[in-house]
Amino acid sequence: MTIRNLEHMLAPDSVALIGASAEAGSVGAWLARNLAAGFEGRLDFVNPKGGRIEGRTVYRSIAELPAPPSLAVISTPAATVPGIIAELGRRGTRAVVVITAGIKGELRQAMLDAARPHCLRVLGPNCIGLMLPERGVNASFSHIAAPRGDLAFLSQSGALVTGILDWAASRDIGFSHVVSLGDMADVDFGDMLDYLAGDTESRAILVYMEALTHARKFMSAARRAARSKPVIIIKSGRHAAGARAATSHTGALAGLDAAYDAAFRRAGLLRVFELEDLFNAAEVLSRMPRIYGERLTIVTNGGGAGVLATDRVVDLKGALAELSRETIARLDEALPGTWSRANPIDIIGDAGPERYGAAVEAALGDPATDAVLVINCPTAVASSTEAAKAVIAARDRDKESRGRAKPLVTNWLGQSGADDARHLFAAAGIPSFETPGSAVEGFMHLVAHARAQKQLMRAPPSRSIGREPDRAGAHAIIARVLASGRTLLSELEAKELLACYAIPTVPTRFAPSPAAVRAAAADIVPEHGAVVVKILSEDITHKSDVGGVALNLDSPEAAETAAASMLARLAKSHPDARIAGFTVQAMVRRRLAHELIIGVSEDQTFGPLVMFGAGGTSVEVVRDTCLALPPLDLKLAEDLIARTRVSRLLQGYRDRPAADLDAICDTLVKISQLVSDHAEVRELDINPLIADDNGVIALDARVRVADEAAEPRRPMALRPYPIEWERLIRLPEIGPVLIRPIRPEDEHLYARFFKDVTAADSRMRFFSPMKGLTHEFIARLTQVDYAREIAFVALSDIGELLGVARFNADPDYETAEYGILIRSDLKGRGLGRRLMQHLIDYGRAEGLKRIIGYVLAENAGMLGLAISLGFTSTTPDDDPTLRRVVIELTGKPG
Repeated sequence: MTIRNLEHMLAPDSVALIGASAEAGSVGAWLARNLAAGFEGRLDFVNPKGGRIEGRTVYRSIAELPAPPSLAVISTPAATVPGIIAELGRRGTRAVVVITAGIKGELRQAMLDAARPHCLRVLGPNCIGLMLPERGVNASFSHIAAPRGDLAFLSQSGALVTGILDWAASRDIGFSHVVSLGDMADVDFGDMLDYLAGDTESRAILVYMEALTHARKFMSAARRAARSKPVIIIKSGRHAAGARAATSHTGALAGLDAAYDAAFRRAGLLRVFELEDLFNAAEVLSRMPRIYGERLTIVTNGGGAGVLATDRVVDLKGALAELSRETIARLDEALPGTWSRANPIDIIGDAGPERYGAAVEAALGDPATDAVLVINCPTAVASSTEAAKAVIAARDRDKESRGRAKPLVTNWLGQSGADDARHLFAAAGIPSFETPGSAVEGFMHLVAHARAQKQLMRAPPSRSIGREPDRAGAHAIIARVLASGRTLLSELEAKELLACYAIPTVPTRFAPSPAAVRAAAADIVPEHGAVVVKILSEDITHKSDVGGVALNLDSPEAAETAAASMLARLAKSHPDARIAGFTVQAMVRRRLAHELIIGVSEDQTFGPLVMFGAGGTSVEVVRDTCLALPPLDLKLAEDLIARTRVSRLLQGYRDRPAADLDAICDTLVKISQLVSDHAEVRELDINPLIADDNGVIALDARVRVADEAAEPRRPMALRPYPIEWERLIRLPEIGPVLIRPIRPEDEHLYARFFKDVTAADSRMRFFSPMKGLTHEFIARLTQVDYAREIAFVALSDIGELLGVARFNADPDYETAEYGILIRSDLKGRGLGRRLMQHLIDYGRAEGLKRIIGYVLAENAGMLGLAISLGFTSTTPDDDPTLRRVVIELTGKPG
């Protein structure tokens, strides 16, 4: 990921148009006209014919330009683009917008090769251009200019941009950035989200996406952006015409759009499905204050409109507030005796501005109300405009008295009669919608975003999921299969692999013949009462579909007969199938258990995906499954389960006790570990996984692997926990210490840790006194993105947190800023040095160019440690109380 030189594209001080034209209606003419209309910086036009365009001299070549432009816009024949970019790069230009279409294959590569030596950034090709209304830049051939505002809009479709601008103008919606990404040869969604995450001109980011490249870069940038401002996304192509053929249930169920949905959810993005929802969500999220709950109170002068709004709240699984006695008493004093005395608050059809103001103020003041929806149905006896003024005044009085505003949305029904009110609401920063249902949907966008942010900050349980996996044993199984020339593990091998990760499986024996099946059953039946016999063949994927599974065989003779019948049947139906033999296992009888499926598949864009849902032979018919991106922790596993319908059954009903959800979560996390540890694993099915109140057990498993060297797996969209950086050391004055990367579940360690950190040491680290430990603050410390940051914790032999060293890298992943904090009673015992050296070693291994830090000048201990580790120290010009320390990592370790 990189935002290098994007400032030249998104905040240019000079622009040159290469391919300007005077031909009416041409792309070059529209570009020239739009650029000349508002840009106040230096603007130059280039065309070999020279002359004048839009009142400006046209230069015949790039060489004639008086100075290199900050940004160049190219609209010339495709074959000329690489040469133009190379010449611009040599002159010092660092960003271009390539409008030209048809740049593909070798020509596309030639364009990128021309840009690379100069780190020249390319937007496009095949795009409509770029608009930066705040800077007067309209480097597009759109016939509609984007009005100024605070929404950033990124679109893969150029044609859609013009339609959106036309629609947004009619709704008084303005933009800080409008970026048509086109073919995304260089600048893509990840780059733009990274840049906009730190941008102060945009309050929300809107994204229209057709497809994604560089999933890991996108996920890292999207998570960063979503923490700083709302990111609302709409993706087209949800129903692909053809799904990828897959041999496993998991692969068949892991549709393309479901993978995108899992990614958006994990990144904390708000996904919508209609263009209208894109702007409704943006209006609500960019204008509304933070929501602290989900309970909605409705104020209306029309009972029918209130009922419609209530129905929509229920449809969308929202919550209506239950008015307090004090609020009802307050409303009794202000409203006619015929008012509804409940939520919705029906203030009766003849309600004037006084009644609206009193009702809205009471609703906003109600302690059980988190947000208010106000509806107006136009009547002849009361002014809708005056009612709007009263609502705004009530909102302002409530905000002044309480110090913060509660979210307020409005629906003024009608068209011409409601226009004045809507303009008043827009000026007051209050979202307004045309129907009760759309107003509720707007409020629910706010709820959905709050839920997504809460999910990002939730800490997983700190409980252990058991022993460390036998990674070496798992690797040996996979290597043995690949060495034999196979890609499918046998059932026995698959269960051995699961056992390496402590996933309970039913003991299974191999039998090469029906006679051997009888012998195995003779050992199992006396203890378990019955056996299951399955055919063993790498040519038969779904055994039950071909009669390759026999259940409830209560005698050795019955088992042998079933095996012989299978052979005979398969000889006719699958004569070419290679039969290795049979597996024999105890018949597991758990009458009240649930059949589940847990699986792994490889997505074309996002790499490995983990699936959970209702299992059994009907899995593809029931289709009750959900996907998540690995790696998973216990919290994410809980969330994945909760999104399925079967999760409600797992909670227990009637005489069926609740299933052991902890055991199911543990299994999901273990599968996530397995796929993170072994890139050879491409598909995996546990179906069924039996789950009840006694735990879980895998009855059948199927695993497909591939040689990672010959056929690399697509990278995980989220960088996994870097387990290879765990170290167990011993310090003479402390004892054994485990240094390892931080994990989200480490949040519980911080409360005790900060009790042992003095106020003075805390000030040295954070440059100001600590005002208390909030969950949000600690979550940001523990929930790191390993793709761009790292934190190493030092833990005692009893699991106490002794110290933390971390760094945060810039989006270019060249420079990282570090911070370190050691328990105050352990200073001077060598722990800080070991943590810092570990951090430096990691940065060097990652290919960072340097690590920097800012240290208070009075912090002699930290400055001395930094100097001894190879840092140099300087004093920033703007702050003599600080020291900037730097260590260059590009040379050999000292």
